[in-house]
Amino acid sequence: MLYDGLCGFCDLSVRWLLTHDTARVFEFAPLQGEVARDVVARHPLPVGLDSIVLVEGRGSPEERVSWHSSAIFGICAHLPWPWRALAWFSALPRAFTDLCYRVFARNRYRVWGRREACRIPSPEERARFLP
Repeated sequence: MLYDGLCGFCDLSVRWLLTHDTARVFEFAPLQGEVARDVVARHPLPVGLDSIVLVEGRGSPEERVSWHSSAIFGICAHLPWPWRALAWFSALPRAFTDLCYRVFARNRYRVWGRREACRIPSPEERARFLP
């Protein structure tokens, strides 16, 4: 999962996922890092994309990426119950769910703040973070 390493809400979300991803499905990399640059080089992501990006099958021929609400629903689909139920909202029109995502994302710095640098993971978390 690629996330904005400078966003306060994104940091809280990663911390939440570290706790609730009991199957340890997710690895995390900031959009500002090397892994994100490599993913963007392989996929035609929108220019200036400032969104969570879910990368499934990273590095394999089946690698796929999703962003905005599709990434959120993809993440939820991999979480344990009851969080997995949130993936059901993917049945709503994508234009609507992406609009909701963009409105939220546009205001996230105002509400949760912007960090000066990406946070340093604890030693226990380090194995789940990519550069």
